[in-house]
Amino acid sequence: MAIAIAIQQRTAHLAWGNGDPSWGITPPAPPSSASDLLAEVGRRKATSVDFVVPDPDGDIAVPEGRFSLSPTPTNSVCFDFFFQFEDGVGEVIREVAIFLDTVAGESVPLGKNYLEPSEVDDPGTLLVIQRISPITRALTTRQRFQFVVTF
Repeated sequence: MAIAIAIQQRTAHLAWGNGDPSWGITPPAPPSSASDLLAEVGRRKATSVDFVVPDPDGDIAVPEGRFSLSPTPTNSVCFDFFFQFEDGVGEVIREVAIFLDTVAGESVPLGKNYLEPSEVDDPGTLLVIQRISPITRALTTRQRFQFVVTF
């Protein structure tokens, strides 16, 4: 549980990218040696990072199952990210990754939650990477991603 507590207390960003158009609609799994996205578009700071417990009736539904928030630390952490309407408009997103401890450039205003690659001085440490079916970003859509990571 110590690892989950340490991770939950760090700053998390979800980076998203174009990936490779040749992946088609059923992308291959990323290599285990992956340390970055192939073609990053930007990254957004987590809206929330909370402890969760398995719960068949829980409000958090991810491919691994259903979960509920926990008021006390557990081995499972839920990362929630809300990309805004203007984030990555017109881009085709094929890959996403959670990074811990991203460092923004000195000229980036404090509190800016969406960073373009040129605004990142240090991407941080890769925690989770996934290739996904393509999503074409439109100005009319907010995009939400939820991940539950168990340590």
